[in-house]
Amino acid sequence: MSLGTIMTSSARRVPIPKNGVDYRGKVVLAPMVRSGELPSRLLALHYGADLVWGPETIDKSMIGTTKRTNPVSSTIDYTRTPSNTSRSQGFEARQSYIYRLHPAREGSRLIFQIGTSSPSSAVEAAKLVAPHVAGIDVNAGCPKPFSTVGGMGAALLQKPDHLASILSALVKEVGEVFEIGISVKIRLLETAEKTEALVRKLCGTGITGLTVHCRTTPMRPRERAIRDQLRMITDVCRSEGVACVMNGDVKNRDEAVQLMREFGADGAMIASAAESNPSAFRTSATGGLLPWREVVHEYVKVAIDVDNKWGNTKFALGQLIPGKSQVYRDVTGSKTYTEVCEALGLEHLHGQARGVDERLGLYQCRGATALKRLKA
Repeated sequence: MSLGTIMTSSARRVPIPKNGVDYRGKVVLAPMVRSGELPSRLLALHYGADLVWGPETIDKSMIGTTKRTNPVSSTIDYTRTPSNTSRSQGFEARQSYIYRLHPAREGSRLIFQIGTSSPSSAVEAAKLVAPHVAGIDVNAGCPKPFSTVGGMGAALLQKPDHLASILSALVKEVGEVFEIGISVKIRLLETAEKTEALVRKLCGTGITGLTVHCRTTPMRPRERAIRDQLRMITDVCRSEGVACVMNGDVKNRDEAVQLMREFGADGAMIASAAESNPSAFRTSATGGLLPWREVVHEYVKVAIDVDNKWGNTKFALGQLIPGKSQVYRDVTGSKTYTEVCEALGLEHLHGQARGVDERLGLYQCRGATALKRLKA
């Protein structure tokens, strides 16, 4: 049975805007802080993800950024220049990147997830990126204090009317203006009755999609996802004409399709499994999971291609490479892209790696660190 046949027809469907995308029949990359940056998203698409969510980006961090098209990487960068940077550093090294996207390689398949607690701030921030993405998604599920303390993330689940007002504002002032979809990602509430009431309210705001993480707010990733409310949620969404995407313990594309069929979900979202090996989006018919070395080599190529910030590249490689291997120790001990290429035997990328190191000021930082050691 094909993925498309899993989607059940509905008497009512919220129209998908001209520049938006229908979540139905899609297996997608979840929004993940650090693991959802540009190279990770491009790699997920390379291995078969239908859509990719960027990491949650706080509305206030986007407001006031400088937007520019990067002539080297062909990306659109939203940046700030920190006050403590040295003018001796190159331009790229001095920038604090708030958000980066590649319009040609991901724009029509990219969903921008926003962290917000204010309708007006959400609209102001979303307008900055709306021309370059396929949708705006509100994070109403993150349980971490950095989000909930500010009234964002899972804190919004306790204020359904306020959350609905944020979504309504985005639909009217961003979705309708830029002709893209607005969606929301939630968690389960304490009872099925409360969850159902919340989902019905949110579906009435004009959103095109709703993702449910099948855990409650206190639950952590190590705790098994609970799906006893999922069929009810998918039924409510379908009755309102809103696409429903499931999230939580989805290991690969084949399992995603099976779970969509079992629970009636329109789509499925892969998170931690894709963080450790994005080839999880491949089907078993096309070979399934690839060896980690092949995936790592592809990641390094993509990261170099888009001049990815070194700290993020090093973090991502730490997730992709087995922790007990010698290669892991060599890579995590590296200070530059050139050193990573040496550790991985990617001699053919040395020229490009040196160019990125120079643009990002990695050689300069390495030299300064060595000088401090000598003085000590």
